[in-house]
Amino acid sequence: MPNALAAVLRGAPLTPDKVAFAWRTTVGPAVDRVTTIELKDQILHVQAKDAAWRREVERSAGMICTRLKPLLGDDVVRGLEVTVG
Repeated sequence: MPNALAAVLRGAPLTPDKVAFAWRTTVGPAVDRVTTIELKDQILHVQAKDAAWRREVERSAGMICTRLKPLLGDDVVRGLEVTVG
């Protein structure tokens, strides 16, 4: 099933909702609840609730990007920029 989901998602137009769904699917509900995201110029801007969550997302950035690629496409997200909001 995950391969089918990835194929369908990859084929859909790139929208903020698609990126948000891929983010939730990738990071899980706990991280999703404490972050907001916006994709600009192939950089996923992540605003974390506090410094502890920022560190957690930064620590996992490589894994997150790797898991986003099958859902969004190889060249959609080139990296993460994490701030505290």
